[in-house]
This record gives sequence, structure tokens and C-alpha cells, in this order.
Amino acid sequence: MVQVTGIGGFFFRARDPQALAAWYEKHLGIVNGATTFWVQGSGPTAFTALDADTDYIPQGTAAMLNLRVDNLAEMLTKLASDGVAIEGHSAWNSEIGNFARIYDPEGNPIELWEPAKT
Repeated sequence: MVQVTGIGGFFFRARDPQALAAWYEKHLGIVNGATTFWVQGSGPTAFTALDADTDYIPQGTAAMLNLRVDNLAEMLTKLASDGVAIEGHSAWNSEIGNFARIYDPEGNPIELWEPAKT
């Protein structure tokens, strides 16, 4: 069977693409896809359609980027020291891992996910 092998890119609108790209590189280590490729580590990816009235995705947004991290506590410490606001609730954590949420400078929600160790 022919099937997709992974996500090849994530494209979104920005009021200031260069500044937003610099923010993603500084805070999350993601390089600008317009100039080079970001090579990811292997691991699970959730691709999930949710009910239109879900509370999981912040109201007023149609989608949320979820990024896998290998050490959520360390990432959150770094982000906090950089002045990035962090949202987290223990109820978000489950048998699949731990979660926190940040927003980029243009208000796009980003969920950070440390998968549970297997």
C-alpha cells in the first residue's frame, strides 16, 4: 500500500515572517525552512482531527502545532529564562507523556510534548 511517510513541512502565515522565524530558532532550535531543512529525530507523531467545539485547542484558532521534546523540564526552564510565558496543567499529563503550552509572538499556540519513556 502506498502511504505518507511523514510530515514534510508546516507552512503558516505570519505578519513578520523573518522575526517569527528568528523567534522559533532562538527559543525552539527550529531553523527557517525557507533557507534550510530542519532534520527531526524519529519518534511518534499525532495527526488528529478534533471536534469543532473542543477545548483542547485554544478558542479562536483552527489548529495547534505540537512539538516533541526530549526534556520538557529543561525546555521550560530555558523558555522561562527567555521570558516566554508557559501554560501548563497537570491534567494535561497522561500515560502518553507530559505537556505544556506556549504561544509564539503572533499568538499561535504551540504544545510541547515529552513522550512517556517506554
